[in-house]
Amino acid sequence: MESFRPVDSHDAELLTQVHPADWKSPTPAQRYNLVVIGAGPAGLVAAAGAAGLGAKVALIERHLMGGDCLNVGCVPSKTLLRCARAAAEARGAARFGVKATDIQVDFPAVMQHVRSLRAKLSHHDSAQRFTSLGVDVFLGEGKFAGADTVSVGNDTLRFKKALIATGARAIILPIPGLRETGCLTNETVFQLTEMPKRLGIIGAGPIGCEMAQAFARLGAKVHLFEAEARILPREDADAASLLHSSLERDGVTIHCAAQIQSITRSGQEKQIVVAPQPIPVDEILLGVGRAPNIESLNLESAGITYTKAGVTTNDYLQTTNRRVYAAGDVCLPQKFTHSADAAARIVLQNALFAGRKKISTLVIPWCTYTDPEIAHVGTYDSERTFTQNFEHVDRAVIEGHEGFVKLHTSKCSDRILGATVAGAHAGEIVSMISLAMRQGLGLGAFSEALFPYPTLSEIMKKAADAYSRTRLTPGVKRLFEWWLRRTR
Repeated sequence: MESFRPVDSHDAELLTQVHPADWKSPTPAQRYNLVVIGAGPAGLVAAAGAAGLGAKVALIERHLMGGDCLNVGCVPSKTLLRCARAAAEARGAARFGVKATDIQVDFPAVMQHVRSLRAKLSHHDSAQRFTSLGVDVFLGEGKFAGADTVSVGNDTLRFKKALIATGARAIILPIPGLRETGCLTNETVFQLTEMPKRLGIIGAGPIGCEMAQAFARLGAKVHLFEAEARILPREDADAASLLHSSLERDGVTIHCAAQIQSITRSGQEKQIVVAPQPIPVDEILLGVGRAPNIESLNLESAGITYTKAGVTTNDYLQTTNRRVYAAGDVCLPQKFTHSADAAARIVLQNALFAGRKKISTLVIPWCTYTDPEIAHVGTYDSERTFTQNFEHVDRAVIEGHEGFVKLHTSKCSDRILGATVAGAHAGEIVSMISLAMRQGLGLGAFSEALFPYPTLSEIMKKAADAYSRTRLTPGVKRLFEWWLRRTR
């Protein structure tokens, strides 16, 4: 994580919670049941859970407690998106007969709101709170000093088990001139106090698309660059196409299959050199992926294997040192707060109670929080797919939402193998689907459930009804007709 420079009183409040300047480390215990390195979502869940179960726990954080999620990820980004949606709703109110005129965005006030919400939520992850839970909190850089020891500053912590939860950081692409010219990442963009009038965003994955829409709705001229042939290249093509159109309506200029040759500067202006002609911008934001934070851990001294993708773990989240586990972005391909949380819970069972819980058994959904939202779980295709559009759902029509649900099932049963949801509240709808998949409920179960009318979730009942109609084969229909004739 890049150096955090407070810009206002809200940031000062944040720091008093997640990295107090006067923090004094406790005297280390003779031995810990669990030493956790990294106080992001995985580390915090593991530390609080282990302490609550009676374990002696140490938690080490070199920078800001709360990790990316609180400080430079989910919390500030979703707050910014909410502010941007307010602006978009005001501009589009006329279609509902509400005339809102002279819509103005006070960008400094928007960013102050983002930082205030971040500070407000920070007490949940604070050093003081975790101390009150019985956790020994050490603020400093932790590194392995042997197979069962970790050093932090002048202290040496011995452990029975340890957890690596150091997260990941933004990747800086090797584009000629980029480092010299300078760029924003998710780790610095929320410290802005002035709107960049022209913003170039490199990478049209989830982060790039979310930030492109947010800044465009707040008034920036946004250019979004993607090396692949379309935005969200790893998501369902129809969902990506729906979002593409929405971004363009918001004023985003999208450059797909874009090969950026270099970045240059002329005075205060930056030039993104790409065919057919350079594009001038005021700021550049990178949103192209994450790299695991492993360099300073001295993993070799503990016999822990790693690659450029992160710490190597087995299905039980053990590293090659059987005393040491890993969870979260430092080892998982699914770099989400909720998957880090789930992985930490697996570690608690396996490390402290000789459990045999497997990460491979998880059903992990995810969501890109654009408008429309794009959510997914499981496979992207199968032998049979049921698609329902929002245009057939009364609540969606009433509120002016577009979108769809695609449900992939087994050819021979209603077992759900995967789903994509594109539209308002897609993240909420996909949660129902992931629960059904986890509990072994087939698509037909949604036909039997009652959904309040009118709600967006009714789209699941309509998809289930579509499945039920496939069971009415010509032979079954003839049998029903015969029975009904006899019982008239």
